[in-house]
Amino acid sequence: MRILITGANGLLGQKLVGLLAPDPDIHLIATARGDNRLPFSEGYTYRSMDITNRQQVLNVLSETQPDAVIHGAAMTDVDKCELQKDDCWLQNVTAVEHIVEACAQTGAFLCHVSTDFIFDGAAGPYDEQAEGNPISFYGWSKYAAETVVRRSPVRWGIARTVLVYGIAHDMSRSNIILWVKKSLEDGKNIRVVTDQFRSPTLAEDLAAGCSLIAKQQAEGIFNISGKEVLTPYEMAIQTADYFGLDKSFITQADGSTFTQTARRPPRTGFIIDKARTVLGYNPHSFAEGIALLADQVAARG
Repeated sequence: MRILITGANGLLGQKLVGLLAPDPDIHLIATARGDNRLPFSEGYTYRSMDITNRQQVLNVLSETQPDAVIHGAAMTDVDKCELQKDDCWLQNVTAVEHIVEACAQTGAFLCHVSTDFIFDGAAGPYDEQAEGNPISFYGWSKYAAETVVRRSPVRWGIARTVLVYGIAHDMSRSNIILWVKKSLEDGKNIRVVTDQFRSPTLAEDLAAGCSLIAKQQAEGIFNISGKEVLTPYEMAIQTADYFGLDKSFITQADGSTFTQTARRPPRTGFIIDKARTVLGYNPHSFAEGIALLADQVAARG
């Protein structure tokens, strides 16, 4: 089976390549804008592809003829999307139109990655039938992208996810676990919100869910997230407990005490019964995710 992924240099892309490259039944085509920055050298072909360049997208898919495309590339900085709306729309909506057009021409199945930010957060956790109602421009762009996919002539599966955390090979991205660990080790007081609810998703689990959708060419919407609904405060306490750090440095706060450009949905989180039953998706618990990240950090010395 030939699978093409977008955003290969990003966190999800790296985890997808790490998962799929060793599979002898998969011919993997990894694509991203610019040079190959992956830490892997075997098991895939790399093609430079700017998803905002329609002709480039059409050419690459025409030349590689994938059976399935996992589209994970996106502009995901929520506040930056609020400030740079044109760039956000170009990367998150127009680019999806290019991907859809190319998939239609080649007959490829499309697994499109979406987000809990398509919801207003009034009534989480959500199942796959819940209606979107975004409250940020990022959310609107991802909701519009879903609409493009759902109205397209291609066969599609949408993987909605929540608060993805993990470690990129170059340690270029922080996450709540690493932030809490370093802050407490440095003796810093941190304020962590108690009035936002999410299903934190290990990047490896999101990669596994997307690969299940692509391999099975499973059509429809699937919630691909962690199994628990937690507040950031609860995540911070679990992190401190795991590493044996002083929790007295952690102070409860509510979202109104932080100044952020874009609004955040207060209560999301996902019900993942459909993904478990239909796909065989089985994510880690947050505690297991902390342990996995701890092992990865230790392995880097």
